Amino acid sequence: MFNVTLQDLLIAGAHFGHLTRRWNPKMKRFIFMERNGIHIIDLKKTLECLEEAYQAVVDIVKAGEDVLFVGTKKQAKDIIKNEAERCNAFYVTERWLGGMLTNFSTIKKSIKRLKNIEKMANDGTYDKLTKKEILKIERERAKLDKVLGGIRDMNRLPGVIFVVDTKKEQIAVAEAVKLNIPIVGMVDTNCDPDPIDYPIPANDDAFKSINLITHAIADAVMEGRSAQVREEVPEMIEEEAEAAETYEEVVVLEDEEQVEAISEKLKQAGLEESEPE
Repeated sequence: MFNVTLQDLLIAGAHFGHLTRRWNPKMKRFIFMERNGIHIIDLKKTLECLEEAYQAVVDIVKAGEDVLFVGTKKQAKDIIKNEAERCNAFYVTERWLGGMLTNFSTIKKSIKRLKNIEKMANDGTYDKLTKKEILKIERERAKLDKVLGGIRDMNRLPGVIFVVDTKKEQIAVAEAVKLNIPIVGMVDTNCDPDPIDYPIPANDDAFKSINLITHAIADAVMEGRSAQVREEVPEMIEEEAEAAETYEEVVVLEDEEQVEAISEKLKQAGLEESEPE
């Protein structure tokens, strides 16, 4: 359930934008005022946008889609990783590799290589290699894990991506736009909100602001998963009941066919029981 309040946003400092000279005019509709050379974001609009984004994520996850959290700036990395893991979603906290979405087939090959290296370390392959060869492979593993660790189990494109600082993550945004993947993004006063399906106007530099909004989106993922399970369980029960009913019909049918077959054999042998007089 969505439970963020205006007070929460205010305490988190979500209303502090950038210097007025660094603003993007397209953010005008989200700006409340200017104070001491800094734009102040309208938190009422932030709350409205956040709630809309929250519900969108719930619906997308409820439909069985995956979520990818993206945030590579220093103050966002740990938050993104922790919240994504909390809601069992995928994440990118290091450099965004070009083609991570648009060339996903190649990315999957790199993920497969990472898993193969890990398998080599456990199946005795390392015992047949020299220390130099092992060191080289381990360096490759560490490099791959650093960049791809958060998406190692992502077997398909996500149904939605959540981005902290859409200006910094413009490559990720561009790839999602190209593939028509919905984007939920924190947009500060220096960002372009137009490519973002669900823009959340907020301070994308302050730790507390990033944490509050990312936490809310993670909650949305968890709510969507719970709703999905609640819908799937009755369907599974109904399917099992139908399967059991079908099985019973088949068994009854088979029994009737067996009786008829035995009766036919008795007739042919002239041993069919006569009706009592």
